[in-house]
Amino acid sequence: MALQGALNAAAPALFAASQHLMRLGASGSVLPRSMTVSSSSGLLARGISSASSDDKKKWSSVKVKPGLRSFAAQPALDDTAMFCFQCEQTQDNKGCTTVGVCGKTPEVAGLQDLLIFSLKGLGGWAHLATQNGVEVPQNIQSFITGATFSTLTNVNFDDARFLAMLKEAEEYEAYLRAALQAKGVAAPQLPSSAELGWTGDLPHPMAYQYPGSSDMDLIRHQAKQAGVSLRRESLGATLSGLQEMLVYGLKGMAAYTHHAEALGSTDPAAYGFVNEAYAFLGSPASKDPAAVLGMCMKLGGANFGVMKMLSEGHARRFGTPTPTPVSLDPIEGKCILITGHDMHDLETLLQQTEGKGINVYTHGEMLPAHGYPGLKKYKHLVGHFGGAWYRQKIDFSAFPGAVLATTNCVLDPPKAYKGRLFTTNETGLKGVTHIGATKDYSAVIAAALAEEGFTKDNMPDPAEVAEERAEEGKLGTVTVGFGHDVVLSVAGQVVDAVKTGKLEHIFVIGGCDGSEPQRKYYDKLARLMPTNTMVLTLGCGKFRIFDQDFGMLPGTGLPRLLDMGQCNDAYSALVVATELAKVFNTDVNGLPLSLDISWFEQKAVAVLLTMLHLGVKNIRLGPRLPAFLTPDAVKQLVEAFEIKPANTADPAADLKQMMAKH
Repeated sequence: MALQGALNAAAPALFAASQHLMRLGASGSVLPRSMTVSSSSGLLARGISSASSDDKKKWSSVKVKPGLRSFAAQPALDDTAMFCFQCEQTQDNKGCTTVGVCGKTPEVAGLQDLLIFSLKGLGGWAHLATQNGVEVPQNIQSFITGATFSTLTNVNFDDARFLAMLKEAEEYEAYLRAALQAKGVAAPQLPSSAELGWTGDLPHPMAYQYPGSSDMDLIRHQAKQAGVSLRRESLGATLSGLQEMLVYGLKGMAAYTHHAEALGSTDPAAYGFVNEAYAFLGSPASKDPAAVLGMCMKLGGANFGVMKMLSEGHARRFGTPTPTPVSLDPIEGKCILITGHDMHDLETLLQQTEGKGINVYTHGEMLPAHGYPGLKKYKHLVGHFGGAWYRQKIDFSAFPGAVLATTNCVLDPPKAYKGRLFTTNETGLKGVTHIGATKDYSAVIAAALAEEGFTKDNMPDPAEVAEERAEEGKLGTVTVGFGHDVVLSVAGQVVDAVKTGKLEHIFVIGGCDGSEPQRKYYDKLARLMPTNTMVLTLGCGKFRIFDQDFGMLPGTGLPRLLDMGQCNDAYSALVVATELAKVFNTDVNGLPLSLDISWFEQKAVAVLLTMLHLGVKNIRLGPRLPAFLTPDAVKQLVEAFEIKPANTADPAADLKQMMAKH
């Protein structure tokens, strides 16, 4: 297969990088069934009566409650309230240490770290269960991906929800331990912290016991040790950064898995990999940088399958997207704005609001919803309001109705709209009403009816808007729905345009948007592109250019700007590139194609790892490279995959290089 061929082609470069990284750390191996013994004592396992006395003793030692040890050995960590560098906007591109740039408190940051630590344990138990023929119930698998997703940037800021998830993880671990014990599986012997290269007094994740929300001092102490700071001190910044890249990739993949699950699509292989990766992070093999990088590449392959499953789930539920014009202008009437990613929530909202005199608008990455036949059939889905996620405090304040946040990205709301904002799924904000699994949106509907809605008095003057757009070269209507099926249906025209010189180059501008001024690079780059080029957009990165008038490719019937959908629709872009490569008898890297990707959070990490897994090279990544990767790690990835930092200071120079296939 072409995709596998691309991966095989990348293998020598990956091997070279792995060999260099191996010299930065000690080698090890995954020992899932018979691990090195650690000291443990105390907690009686919630066991099965049929187990032997000796087995009960072995199983009872698997769980331990850590004592409180002096923390004076880590003064640097004591001096900071938190440490987080998982997203692109992290403070000074080094790490947030007092409060997250995203707005999360040290309490929430610590609970997220502790939850991931706990999930390394739960995932380890699930992996061990699978290896021994013990079924892992779907609700446990769903919890693992959902809880992982909840720690992604700008998803959940509610500390009470994280405490509840820690308790739930403990209960699921007890279930799996009891199921393994009932089957007669020997209690696993776990490696010590020293053998994992960790410091601090937390036990192995599979032996961790959640102390309960009544002991918040202990929880805060554990949270300090569960984060990356101690591992950076003991393992070094390069190895611990690679481990975090794997964790962040897991967060992105878990999010996509959870999105697909909401559509009724599940894949045991996806759940199995998540469990395997968590087990790996709790094994001595995770001390080997080459092994960590190899697991990252494996995650890229698993995530490709998840993105495919999600794409097919959308098409099966709502039909294949078709090119559809979407108005950016509001109309009079009561209104609800829906933001996030989950199309099934939009469908449910449209069903519950039908006939109630409420217009529904999309926001952010919900824009592609208008291309799906099963969603655009609702006449009260009337248009799109606002821009990318980071503008939400402006957009939501200006919107005269209720707002429903389905997934990332959400921000701590001001009073201006906090009372009419609602969350659902993994999203959570303190003091904001959360809609649970019942998906009863009656409170959202009531809030919309209570608000003013759009009126002639609060709507902008159409003539003034038209004049402003004309001056800026912007549109009042944008077209969505150019998924891989649509693009491949005109592949012949694209190939002919390339062969006849009418199409010189194709650019992919996609990924995440953000507020930094450096991100203006993508807008400037697009404006500099020659008229004999095309642009494919995806993710909220599209909002830098989505309403610009690119016109048609001269001499063809092809639009120059094609929006392929949400960030997960990177799958569609890869499918199109692979199929075009077949026609031109080359690989993806041989096409007149450049990928200029903006990243922000952990979904982008998963997508990047997928591209690297497939052997895609010459990817430009911006506006800054990840803070969790040291210069040495970046150097090796650059040499292996020719990743390039976006030249945000000189987009014209980048354009010249990309046109020359560099």
